[in-house]
Amino acid sequence: MTTQPSDARPGLTPELEEAIRRGYAQRDRANMGPTIAYFESLLAGHPGQPVLVYEVAGAYDTAGQEEKARELYERALDLGLAGDTLRRCLCQYGSTLRWLGQYDKSLAALDRAKREWPESDAVRVFRALTLNDAGRSDEAVAELMTVITAHAEVTDLGRWAEGLSGVAQWLADGRPDNLLAHELESGLLRH
Repeated sequence: MTTQPSDARPGLTPELEEAIRRGYAQRDRANMGPTIAYFESLLAGHPGQPVLVYEVAGAYDTAGQEEKARELYERALDLGLAGDTLRRCLCQYGSTLRWLGQYDKSLAALDRAKREWPESDAVRVFRALTLNDAGRSDEAVAELMTVITAHAEVTDLGRWAEGLSGVAQWLADGRPDNLLAHELESGLLRH
C-alpha cells in the first residue's frame, strides 16, 4: 500500500529521502521481510521520525501485517505527519482499518483526509472501498461516480457527465423520492 515518495517531505534530509528511495527500489512485494528490516533499521537510526514510522507501517501493511501496521500508522499520526505524507498515511491507515473490519474508524480517518484534501481522488477511492465494505453501496458508488465525472475529459462520458454527477449526488443523499425531478433537473434524461 505504500507508494513511492514523490517529493521532499518536511523533516527529512536529502540523505533520508534517498535512503527511502533505495528501500523502495529493493522492495519485493512477495517477500517483504528484507524491506521491513531495512525500514526498521532506518527508523532505529532516527527514532521518532514520523515519516520513517509511516514507512515502516507501510512495509508491514504491504506484508499483510495489518495490526502491526495500524499501530505504527497511529504512532506516525501522533508524531505529527504533515503535507502529502499525511494524506497518504490517512489513506493507508483507513484502508488498513477497513481490512481489520473497523469501518467507523476507517471512515473517520478518510473523512479527515477528505476534509483536508477534498479534491483527492485517492482519498475518495479508499473511502468508497470502506463505504462498500460497510454495506453502504449507494454512497460508495456515488463517491466513485464523483471521481469519474470530475475527469470526464479523459473518458467518453461527454455530455452525460453532468447528469451522472447529479445521480451521484442523489445516491449520496440517500435516494430522495423526487428521482424523476432530480434526473430532469440534472439533465440525465436529456440526450
